[in-house]
Amino acid sequence: MTTLIEVINHGPIRELRLARPPVNALDTELCRQLIHAVELAMAEDAHGVILSGTERIFTGGMDVPHLLSHGDDKHKLLDSWNAFFGAVRTIAESRIPVVAAITGHAPAGGCVLSLCCDYRVMARSTDPARPYGIGLNEVQVGLVAPEGIQRLLRRVIGPHRASVLLTTGALVPAEQALQIGLVDELADGDQVVGRALAWLQQLLKLPRQPMQLTRAIARADLHEALAPELIQLDRFVEAWYAPDAQNALQALVARIGKA
Repeated sequence: MTTLIEVINHGPIRELRLARPPVNALDTELCRQLIHAVELAMAEDAHGVILSGTERIFTGGMDVPHLLSHGDDKHKLLDSWNAFFGAVRTIAESRIPVVAAITGHAPAGGCVLSLCCDYRVMARSTDPARPYGIGLNEVQVGLVAPEGIQRLLRRVIGPHRASVLLTTGALVPAEQALQIGLVDELADGDQVVGRALAWLQQLLKLPRQPMQLTRAIARADLHEALAPELIQLDRFVEAWYAPDAQNALQALVARIGKA
């Protein structure tokens, strides 16, 4: 089995680096490996986790060509989406803190993963004319973000701003993402993991039990948002086959092929 996640230990803090070239697209196997890696970190008594990507890209989101390759096999499609939402819930429900080291672009699924983390550090682009972007751009590819995922965004940036970004499918440049609270901190690309590590180290200096109990209370709404009844995965999979969705998804794959 190909290893799609690099494990780097920083003392008691474990970095999980997505490593699926070229853009760390989230296929079924990567999502399953992510679930296993987070669970293993907890089992081996890591004190915290950093979820990172590679230079200029955190993750490009779900692997659309992989999903389209399932064709009309709804069972395979459902399995792939279950793997993704399983990874999302594993991060959201982690009993140890998780920091997103957003090393570059983080559209769609990448944004969802980061929204489940305790803190988000994002890279500044070296080219101001081409900033890194983050957001839930599902509508641009013909999909509807489930209510639970929309709640994740509302949780961090507020209902009105979230509704505008969700409806337009806009990706937000890193500087704007900081201004609206979508990310907590910006850093130069080679410093993103270091800043994530520094934040976690400071957090872990606090009295452990009060911090963990307070964290659990503060994140209760995050867990509620990911309840199956708010994701409605069967309905989401049915909508995947709608003509508008298929046309937009095929157009996306065509653009990827020309890139």
